[in-house]
Amino acid sequence: MAVASIAVAAVNREFYAIPAFIISAISMAGLGTGLVRRYQNADPPEKREAMVIAATAWALIGVLGGLPFLLIAWTIQIDPFPVWANTPPMDATTAVFLHPLDAVFESMSGFTGTGLTMATVEEELPRSLHWWRSFIEWIGGVGVIVLTVAILRRGGRSGSYTLYESEARSEKIHPSIVTTVREIWKIFVGLTVGSIVLFLLAGMPLWDAINHGMTGIATGGFSVHADSIGHYDSALIEYATVPIMVAGSIAFPIHYLVFKGEVRNLYADLQTRWVFIWFTFGSLALTAILYTNGQYATLEETFRIGLFQFVSATSNTGFGSATIGGGTEQVWSAGATLLACLGMLTGAAAGSTVSGLKLIRVITLVKGTLWQIQEVFRPDTAIRYLQLGERKLSEEQAQREYTEATVVFVLWITFLAIGVAVLLRVLSPGHPLEYVIFDVMSAQSNVGLDSGITGPDMPGTAKAMLIINMWVGRLEIIPVAVLIGSVFRRFNLYR
Repeated sequence: MAVASIAVAAVNREFYAIPAFIISAISMAGLGTGLVRRYQNADPPEKREAMVIAATAWALIGVLGGLPFLLIAWTIQIDPFPVWANTPPMDATTAVFLHPLDAVFESMSGFTGTGLTMATVEEELPRSLHWWRSFIEWIGGVGVIVLTVAILRRGGRSGSYTLYESEARSEKIHPSIVTTVREIWKIFVGLTVGSIVLFLLAGMPLWDAINHGMTGIATGGFSVHADSIGHYDSALIEYATVPIMVAGSIAFPIHYLVFKGEVRNLYADLQTRWVFIWFTFGSLALTAILYTNGQYATLEETFRIGLFQFVSATSNTGFGSATIGGGTEQVWSAGATLLACLGMLTGAAAGSTVSGLKLIRVITLVKGTLWQIQEVFRPDTAIRYLQLGERKLSEEQAQREYTEATVVFVLWITFLAIGVAVLLRVLSPGHPLEYVIFDVMSAQSNVGLDSGITGPDMPGTAKAMLIINMWVGRLEIIPVAVLIGSVFRRFNLYR
């Protein structure tokens, strides 16, 4: 990844950035090579081992991905190169990354597809860092382990599928998992190109279209402008962004079937149908709240902002077209803010690039709870099934999936509550509670919208907590819990 970024730095005549990418590439390659040699004869991982690998790998890649931010900032600060290297003066935005915690925050936000940023004015960043931010979000949108499986694994019996599942995925397009992930990447590249073209047709400049096309389809949300999509003040660009965010919210197997001509799956598939239903209902509800509050000048503007912001939140993209809050200054009401939080919590389709609980889990929780209540009134001899779309689950299957969804939900809320508690403890007084919940939810659901709280002036403890929330949210909690449990077991900490 760092090697590919060298070419971008060279094309943009940012020669001073090239050594930083070279050092980063060598560091990553050296560590990777060492691990491959150390474990080349290891047996394929079991499920628990795969989860530990996934959680550790994502934590490690978040740290390593911070190297280009840190090294480029140091290079500009020291300015060791001749004039031809085009080293710019240090600006306040790039200077933030002189601090390792801020560099790791930006990297973790990128790889997890979150989009929260320490860069206050993105326009001031070098283009090579614009690219690096967009590129790591694009890679992270599908998954670091999915990329590794696609490149390195070969057919036959191996631990590929176990690793694939450990990254919170289970969908298969082909019987072979290696073929599946390669098909996913073909679809992803095609959707990315289509997104870039759509942005160009809507009037976005080429550099902006490339970056926003990559981060939009990856439902990541990093932008090259401080005001995100709102920078353009263009209704056409805002409306053009919505279908890109929706496309990123649909599972890859559905895209595969649609590309084969089976368009009926856009409404026949349970999750995809609910993506459109939830996006429509939520957007109209948010529009109604904003219109009732007299938030914006016209009904069209209110609808456009309600549509854009709810889809952005629920697709976990994090592009912004309006200010939600100013930290301690109230902009959106509690009702509008918490409705956006609900969208961030649910997310969209499993098997897409989004995070959050996923709609299939929400549907399982709701229908499973109703099913559990209804069973009280049925005789013990009755044969019991739970219908989820076209799937007819036996009692055993229903209990298993309902229990899994419940465990994930409980752990999700637990980590969310911990994050909120930490931020309330370390932030200065005056931040509305709903705004604190909003920013923590945005981090854990890997969204990237903020209410004016998240930024370089946050206490280090708050930044560290949000890094953990982003990491936990990307892996859907269970692998992180397994890793923590393994550490406790390894060092006998249960005593």
